[in-house]
Amino acid sequence: MPSEPLLWLQQLTLLRGPQQPPEQGQVLLGADGSLLALGDAAAALAASAGLTPRSAEGMLLAPTLVDPHSALDDPLLSRAETLDSLARAAAAGGYGQVALLPWGEAPRDQPGMLHWQWPQPLQLHLWGSLSRADEGHELAPHQELLGAGAVGLASGPELPAVPVLQRCLQLNEAAGHPLLVAPRLRSLAGGGLVRERVEALRAGWPIDPSASETLPLATLISLQQSHAQQQLVLMNVSTQEAVAALDVAGLRPRATVHWWHLLQDSGSQTPTACGWRLEPPLGGPGDRSALREALRSGLISAIAVHHQALDAEEELLPIDQRRAGLAGHGLVLPLLWHELIGRYHWSPSELWQALCWGPSSVLGRPAEVLQSGSRSWLLFDPEPSWSWTPQHSGSLAANQPLAPGSTVVGLIRASGLQPPAQWQLD
Repeated sequence: MPSEPLLWLQQLTLLRGPQQPPEQGQVLLGADGSLLALGDAAAALAASAGLTPRSAEGMLLAPTLVDPHSALDDPLLSRAETLDSLARAAAAGGYGQVALLPWGEAPRDQPGMLHWQWPQPLQLHLWGSLSRADEGHELAPHQELLGAGAVGLASGPELPAVPVLQRCLQLNEAAGHPLLVAPRLRSLAGGGLVRERVEALRAGWPIDPSASETLPLATLISLQQSHAQQQLVLMNVSTQEAVAALDVAGLRPRATVHWWHLLQDSGSQTPTACGWRLEPPLGGPGDRSALREALRSGLISAIAVHHQALDAEEELLPIDQRRAGLAGHGLVLPLLWHELIGRYHWSPSELWQALCWGPSSVLGRPAEVLQSGSRSWLLFDPEPSWSWTPQHSGSLAANQPLAPGSTVVGLIRASGLQPPAQWQLD
């Protein structure tokens, strides 16, 4: 049965889908969180239901966001993050789709391990493992994994053995599905925590040379050119040298970028700030600028949250002793809106290309669009300031990038991912 009309919003900006410019309009929302109608149809239905219009001037109604890759160690018993808490965090951040890497205590290298699900309207996609036990030495059963519903195949946090990757490409069992591979060699990183840049050298950080990314990247570009029919995706490109190499490649793989690499670098963070421990590590200001421009031009296809949760005990370890990773689905949209639109004058369409439609394309999924009956929408207000607390996101992760009490500008006031009782329209 159709939902009962609940809320009639006018004077808001609508971003319907890719290649469609923003427009001023109105919408009618249902009591179940669905988008009942847009434009004149919304006005007609709302008037017949006796609703009074409410102004949403300055707000944006757009499709929900898509995260092309994040990680979850244990879906049920983890103290850092569970499948339920991650679902709450995704919904709070406006993420209607999240694709989970095959990492964790039980790597997804068998079809029977592709059983995790989320309640509608959230969509959970699962990457299958490129190799058995995610060790990078022996191929997993690719056809069985993809036949069981894997969105694609992914390797671990560094480049797998090249002969294994070559065999995967030659067998071509993943035709039509993305192959997500990290352009990284830990053996070349030297235990560094920050990319080798002048800012890191001045601060005395242990450094990670750019060669730990550019050398495996050259291998992956060569493999892509030798196997043009394959859909290689580079996971978390992080350096200006990598951007330059992609720019001159004739046939290049697609690429993602970690959201925090667009917001911080080794010259902007204070030594005591959260968010230093990442893999690949933070670069300098030149890296951040190059990544931002590559994303805007389409050289990089998508922004990934790459959520990797740590519990409170692990987060207290010295920075060089704890695992790399950062959480934060609930902060991505307001912080990137302030950075890319507010500071660098991107358009909302450009930001949604990077956070929604580009990630959908990487996953081989249809682009999200605003349409009647859908709950895949969010209402974002870029103006309000609010005090962030870990409880706001719903995540259990202790490695959120902001300290409690930090001021955030921009708020998701409502979405079809949450019941109307949780909307913040006042």
